[in-house]
Amino acid sequence: MGIETALADRKGKDFCELPKVTNSNNKTRKSRRRQKKMSPVQKLFETCKEVFASASTGIVPPSEDIQRLRSVLDDMKPEDVGLTPELLYFNPLLRSRTPAITYLHLYECENFSVFHKLLYMLGDFFYTTPNARLAKIKVDSDFTAPCNASILYPADGGNMHRFTAVTACAVLDVLGPPYSDPDGRHCTYYHDFPFSEFSVEGVKLPEGEEEQKENYAWLQERILPEGLAVRGAPYTGPKIVE
Repeated sequence: MGIETALADRKGKDFCELPKVTNSNNKTRKSRRRQKKMSPVQKLFETCKEVFASASTGIVPPSEDIQRLRSVLDDMKPEDVGLTPELLYFNPLLRSRTPAITYLHLYECENFSVFHKLLYMLGDFFYTTPNARLAKIKVDSDFTAPCNASILYPADGGNMHRFTAVTACAVLDVLGPPYSDPDGRHCTYYHDFPFSEFSVEGVKLPEGEEEQKENYAWLQERILPEGLAVRGAPYTGPKIVE
């Protein structure tokens, strides 16, 4: 009884002097809740901001930054951007006709070389001379998803490519900088012809490349191909926080 009485007598004084740890613990728990694991698409966004922070047209980021961004893309999966096989874009019933090309814009920035990541299959070209439109095929490969990212550089291939999809597919692109008609960065289409099909006066293969004719083609700019449908669709993946 004596101990209980003593505690009762001290209760008001001592207990009021105890440090208030309850609120601090609550704040810690709230902080932990806020520190959730970053989504893959958010990680891609943050990496792009860092890699292209001081980039501009024609300027390629340092190789270590390129590889850092590439490694992020290599880990991306369809579900990371809200894609599933059940979506209309991948409906096998649409294979009887040329499917529409659907763009899902995740984010756009003027300072974001081109990275391709096949999520859900290619030939890359570059001009040897801009006037005659003689182009050399840089890559002609088959890709099966999932696969690692491909990189196209401004002065070594550029953003000039051709996809031949056997089935419906989804490609995740990081464009730096993106297409912009006012700035002269147009989305342009071409006819391509084998080098041996015809010749252009004053234009010939580079020295030492005469035996590699199959790696060259003539590119002729054309209007938007008839039957090509391009449309936009809402992005339904994880929210990207700026």
